[in-house]
Order: sequence, then C-alpha cells, then structure tokens
Amino acid sequence: MTTPDPAAPQSDEPVVVEQPTAEMRAMFGPAFSAAEHFALMLAEEGELRGLVGPRELPRLWTRHIVNSAAVVPFLPDHGRVADIGSGAGFPGIVVALLRPDLDVVLVESMERRTQWLDDVVAQLDLDNVTVQRARAEELRAKYDAVTARAVANLSKLVRLTSPLLRPGASLLALKGARAEAEVADAKYVIKRARLEPAVIHEVVTPGEEVTKVVEVRRPASR
Repeated sequence: MTTPDPAAPQSDEPVVVEQPTAEMRAMFGPAFSAAEHFALMLAEEGELRGLVGPRELPRLWTRHIVNSAAVVPFLPDHGRVADIGSGAGFPGIVVALLRPDLDVVLVESMERRTQWLDDVVAQLDLDNVTVQRARAEELRAKYDAVTARAVANLSKLVRLTSPLLRPGASLLALKGARAEAEVADAKYVIKRARLEPAVIHEVVTPGEEVTKVVEVRRPASR
C-alpha cells in the first residue's frame, strides 16, 4: 500500500514511467502481459485516484511490482491467501498474477481503494481474486498465508494477523531497512501469539539489490 506525498513539488514536466527490463519480463513469464496492463493502469490512474505519487512512477516496476513478487517463493503450495491493506494492489495483485493456483483475498478498508481493486480484477480477468472491504481485525476466516506491505510495524501486524493464520500458515511481510529492528521489537509479541520466531529472507530481485521478507509462522498441528 502506497500513500502519495502531498508535499511533493509539482512540475509541468511529464513524468517518465519506468519500463520493465528483459529480466523482469522473464520473471513474470506468461503473466507479464497482465502485469504490464496493471502497470499501465497505475501510470494512467494511480496518482489521480490517490494510490501512488508522481515520484513513484519512475520506479514503478522496481520499487513496487517486482518488490511485491519477493513474497512469492514463500507462499504455500495451495490454499487461500489474504493480502491485508492491499491499497493499490501490492503485493496481492502481483501474488495473484504469479500464483493463479492460489485463491487471493484482497482486504482493504477504504471504499475508493476497493473500487480500484475491483477495476483491476475485472480488467485483468483475475478469477482467483476476491476483494473484501474490511479491516484485518474484522476477519473471521483462517488462511494458509497472509501477506502485507507498508501496513504497520511488525508488532502491530502480528497482533492483527495472528488470529487469521491456520496451523502451518505464515505471515509474510515486506519490510525495508528496519526489518531487523522490527523483528527485535516484536519478539515478545510473536511469542505471546504462540508463533515461531521471525525469519528474515533476503531476496534479490531484478533492478533491486535486496528485498526483505519477514516470515512469521504458526506451528503446524501435531
């Protein structure tokens, strides 16, 4: 989820939108055409609809689309995934594109953002996606994985999402430079939620040196 910067200086110069590299195209494979369509929608409507700021467009693929794909290697083999605070569709839309075998629920509390997500799902013809207007704490279902990006610090995120995790399921949170500090701060919250200690995965993605995915797993039933 990305919030535009209202203080960003305005300019009459046209904004240059980042173009995907050959490596990015290869990473998406058969899903590239849909990913490109998603990027085009964001470039044309994202700023107008309050989803991305103009400063984000020159790094739209690197910073947002490809960054979101970093959670994919840690997703379950099958089942249902909840993307909490989907906003513009990160990482939920990217997850749905790369893993059409998973059922993805995009959870977003703001109506204008759920309208956007409905538009994206319709235009990309994503039959494995459901958009649900709700807060994480309002959900009652259990999931095989929960994803989140730019929603809250890890301590709060664990409190919000631990009730949603089935035995063996994981919270997969995309984090930045403070990942280690957030993990340290959340140590006792994780323990109280009866989850396994957090693991930080460092993923090398096209156009980005390292993306950090924090995984917090609920132990499998014995």
